Amino acid sequence: MPPRILFVTGKLAEPSLRRVLADLAPKAGFEPDVAVLPITVAALLTTEWVGRKLHVPSETNRVILPGYCRGELEAILAPEAVQVEKGPKDLRDLPEYFGTHCGRPEGYGQYDIEIVAEINHAPSLPFDAIRAEARRLRDSGADVIDVGCETGGTWSAIGDAVRMLRDEGHHVSVDSFNPDEVVLALAAGAELVLSVNSTNRHHVRDWYERFGAEVVAIPDTPSDLASLDTTIADLTAWSCRFRIDPVIEPIGFGFAASLGRFIDVRKRYPNAELMIGVGNLTELTDVDSAGVNVMLAGFCQELGIRSVLTTEVINWCRSAVKEFDLARRLVYHAVRERVLPKHLEPELVMFRDPKLYEMGEAGLEQLARDVTDRNYRLFAERGEIHVINGSMHLRGTDPFVLFGEMQCRDPKLDASHAFYLGYELAKAVTALTVGKNYTQDQALRWGFLTVPEESHRAGPTGSA
Repeated sequence: MPPRILFVTGKLAEPSLRRVLADLAPKAGFEPDVAVLPITVAALLTTEWVGRKLHVPSETNRVILPGYCRGELEAILAPEAVQVEKGPKDLRDLPEYFGTHCGRPEGYGQYDIEIVAEINHAPSLPFDAIRAEARRLRDSGADVIDVGCETGGTWSAIGDAVRMLRDEGHHVSVDSFNPDEVVLALAAGAELVLSVNSTNRHHVRDWYERFGAEVVAIPDTPSDLASLDTTIADLTAWSCRFRIDPVIEPIGFGFAASLGRFIDVRKRYPNAELMIGVGNLTELTDVDSAGVNVMLAGFCQELGIRSVLTTEVINWCRSAVKEFDLARRLVYHAVRERVLPKHLEPELVMFRDPKLYEMGEAGLEQLARDVTDRNYRLFAERGEIHVINGSMHLRGTDPFVLFGEMQCRDPKLDASHAFYLGYELAKAVTALTVGKNYTQDQALRWGFLTVPEESHRAGPTGSA
C-alpha cells in the first residue's frame, strides 16, 4: 500500500493545495489527505495551535505542515510511528520537495573537470587581498589558484605569494612567460606553468628536472597548429609533463575555427590532457556568463578536456567559478548517464524560473470572495499585479497607480505598512518583467545567487 500523507493547510490555500496534490501524488507514489484548519492564512500557523486543532488519523504515515509554521514539532500530537515535518514555504514547491521536479538523482554531483581560477594582476595586490581572493575562489569551487603576472619586469615577491598560498593549502599555478618569475614560483611550490610555446619551451626541461613542473603547451599563434606540434614533440622527447591548450578565440575572431582545432588536437593526441581557457568567451561576450559556462562545460565533457582556466574580472563574470563548478557536475551526469541536462540543476537557472505557477482568474476571484480581513495579499501573474483584501481586489501594471487606489480605499494605511507594500510591489514588478514566480514575503529566486528573506508576514503591521 502506498504511504498516506496528511497535509495541513488553511482555508485560503486549500483549493491550490488540492490541485497540486492531484498531479503530484500519482507521480510520487503516496495517498494524500488534507486537513483544513479553521484559520484563513496557513502562514500564521504555530505548532502549538495546530497541536490543539489537528486530529491525525491512525492510517497516516506522515504529516506535512506548511514551511512557515512556527514552533517545535513535538507540539503535534501524533502516533509514535508517524513522521511529522515542515514542508516547503510555498506549496508550489511540493513537487521539488518530493523529488519529482528539478530533483538531483542519487549520486549526482560528481565531476572530473578541474577548475583553475586566476587571480588577475596579482603583483599589484597586497598579500592580504591575494589570500582573501584565493579563499573566495576555493569556496566557489576552484581546485587550483592561478597567480596571474604582468608583462614587463619581474615580480620579485612571487615566491612569497606562492608560498603563502601553499601554506593556506592551495594548489598553485603561475601564469607568466617570464622565466625568472616562473623559477621563483616553482621553487616556492607552484605546480603548473601557463604557458609554453617556441618562445620559452627551452626552459621546460630544467623546470621539470628541478621542480617536477607541469606546463601548458599552446601554439605560437592560435591558428598555428604546426608550432604546437613542435612544442609537444620536444616536451614528449624530454619526458616532461604537459597539457595542451589549442586556445579558444572570441566570437568574431575565429571562435568556430578554434573549436574545430580542439577537436582536431583531440584526434591527433587521443590520450593527452587538454585544457581550455574560457575567459575569451565569458569575459568578452555581452551576456551573463552562466549559460556560456554550461555550453563550454558540455563541450569539455564530451571531448575529454579535463581542466579549465577561468577568470572573474568583468562584472557579469563575477560568479564564473561557481557557475562552472555547478556546470561540470551537470554535464558529467548528463554525459555519463546519457540523459538531457534538464531538470537536474535548478541552481543554474537564475534569470527566468523554469515554470510559472498561477492562481488563475477563477482562483483569484474566489480568493477575493473568501478573504474578510484587511491584510493585503499580493500576486503577480499574466502581466498584472493583483492586490486583495477583505474590501478590495485591485489589478493593474503600475504599482504607483495601485498604491494610490489602496490609499484611497484604506485611510488607515500607515507608513510602515506602506513601506512593506512598496517593497513587495517592486518585487512583483520585477517578477513580471523578467518572467519569474512571485510569492509574497519570499525572495525572488535567482538560482545559487538567491538571498533569503526573513518573512514579515506576521509583523506588527499585519502585512499578510
